[in-house]
Amino acid sequence: MDIATLLGTISAFGLVILAIYMGGGILLFIDAPSLMIVVGGTFGATMINYPIRDVLGALGVVKNVFFTNPLPIGEIAGKFVTFAGKARREGILSLEADLQSIPDDFLRKGLQLSVDGIEPQSIQEIMETEINFLHERHLLGAEIFTTMGSFAPALGMVGTLIGLVQMLQSMDDPNSIGPAMAIALLTTFYGSILANLIFMPVAGKLRTRSKEEILIKEMIVQGVISLSRGDNPRLLEQKLLSFLAPKFRESAFKQT
Repeated sequence: MDIATLLGTISAFGLVILAIYMGGGILLFIDAPSLMIVVGGTFGATMINYPIRDVLGALGVVKNVFFTNPLPIGEIAGKFVTFAGKARREGILSLEADLQSIPDDFLRKGLQLSVDGIEPQSIQEIMETEINFLHERHLLGAEIFTTMGSFAPALGMVGTLIGLVQMLQSMDDPNSIGPAMAIALLTTFYGSILANLIFMPVAGKLRTRSKEEILIKEMIVQGVISLSRGDNPRLLEQKLLSFLAPKFRESAFKQT
């Protein structure tokens, strides 16, 4: 569970709900027609804009906003130093015994290519192609939520116009003015809430997650290439530590 996402969600919705409650009660802000216009309209417009498989795929990656289990970036250099030392002592084929114990699919694939004796240039092309397409998929998910974040306020304005038209057409009936005015105001409210507390923050977190994962995978690519070339473990470590901020660089070799 991502603590920042959890705290942000609780604080954002908690404070809004608390402010509503202090101002007169939650029930005043619940209106089914307004929800139908904003929620239904937003998802409908999104499915018009994108293939349904892409929309469903984007909804499926929402879990990445709250739950993420990336390979710890600070441990990658240490793992490759261990692999490089073993490869220099026993040969790169000795790493085949370690493949099944590696949980990360991308790292395991890179090591398998090295063990199979594939040329470093070919390994780099294969792994970078996978990274590029992964990046495109991540960008699509963030783009869809950004689009939803732009549709929701627009549909809120549509609902506002609908409510105003209904209100103006029934000015002679005071009892109908209230419900029509509720639609007019609450649709804008719902649109703003969905856009600014859900869709846009989710899009931003997905972009951040993508950058983190791409950095880790680029680091793995560099490690695999160095390993397949038979680089010295110290040299390999320095190449990987260059991906980290200076304060996080911790060498596995004792400085003399």
